[in-house]
Amino acid sequence: MGLCPLHQDRKPSFLVDPHHDLFYCYGCGRGGDLFRFVELYHQLNFAQALVSLLRWHGHLPLLRAAADFYHTQLHRRRDGLDYLYQRGIRTPEVIEHMRLGYAPGACLRRALLEAGYPLASLQQTGLANAAGHDSFSRRIVVPLEGNLYGRSISASAPPHRFLPGSKGGLYMWEHARHGTEVILVEGLLDYAVLCQAGFHNLTCSMGTQLNAHQFRQLCSGPRTVYIAFDADHNGSGPGAAQRLAQQLVPHGVTALLVILPENHDPNSFFTGGGDARHFQALLESATR
Repeated sequence: MGLCPLHQDRKPSFLVDPHHDLFYCYGCGRGGDLFRFVELYHQLNFAQALVSLLRWHGHLPLLRAAADFYHTQLHRRRDGLDYLYQRGIRTPEVIEHMRLGYAPGACLRRALLEAGYPLASLQQTGLANAAGHDSFSRRIVVPLEGNLYGRSISASAPPHRFLPGSKGGLYMWEHARHGTEVILVEGLLDYAVLCQAGFHNLTCSMGTQLNAHQFRQLCSGPRTVYIAFDADHNGSGPGAAQRLAQQLVPHGVTALLVILPENHDPNSFFTGGGDARHFQALLESATR
C-alpha cells in the first residue's frame, strides 16, 4: 500500500498485489494489471503500452549502450563539441551530468552489432531504420527516460528527433523534485546553459506541451514553478506558458511566468551576453 501515482494522493490508498500482478486505488477507483497501469500512467493505448513495456524490459541495455557510444563519439568528433560551444555549453561538468553525446551517422550500427546486439533490436528501438542505417546522423544526443533525443547540428535537417515511444517524464526530475522552487524550460539546451550557470533547481519538458505524466510530476507537492518558455515572436511560447500556469494553479502550485527578451530562449539569452545575475533578475521579476 502506498500513495497513488495516478492522482494527488495525500494518504496511502494504492494497493499492489504482487502475487497476482494487480493494482487498485481506493482513492480514484482505478485498477487492473500491469498493462492497464502503463496505459493510465503514460496515457497510452494498449498497443503503445505493450511496446513501451517491451522497450523497458528488453531494450534499456541497448539504449544505454547507444548513449555510451554516442558519448564517446562526442570527444572524438570535433563538430559535435564545436556545436555545443556555439550554443554556450562549454564545461565538462555539464556534459558529464547530462551524458551528452554526438551521432556522426553510419557508425552506431556496426559498433552495436559487434557488441552482440541483433539488427532487429536496433530497428525495434528506432536506433536503425528499416534499411538498417543509423537513424541519428549529425545530432547531439541526450539520453532520456527510456528514449534518446537528437538535436541536429545541421540547419537543413529537422532540428528535433526522438526515438519512437514516449519522451517520458520531466528531464532530470529526480534532481529537482524535492525543491520548493523549480525552473521549467522547454528545451534541453536551455537546461544545459542554466545548469552551467549554477541553477540546479531545474527541469525541462522538451516542448511546451506537457504530457500527463509530466503534469502530475509538477503537481506532486506544493512548490513554486518558474515557467521560462521561449519568447517566440508569434507568441506561441508565452501563450503556452500562460495556459500551463492556469492549469497548475488549481493543483496548489504557484506558477510564475519568466519574461525573456523577445525572440530569445534561455539558451540564446546566455549566448547573447546574459549571465546568472541577469537571469536571477528575470526570476525575481516573474509574474503570475
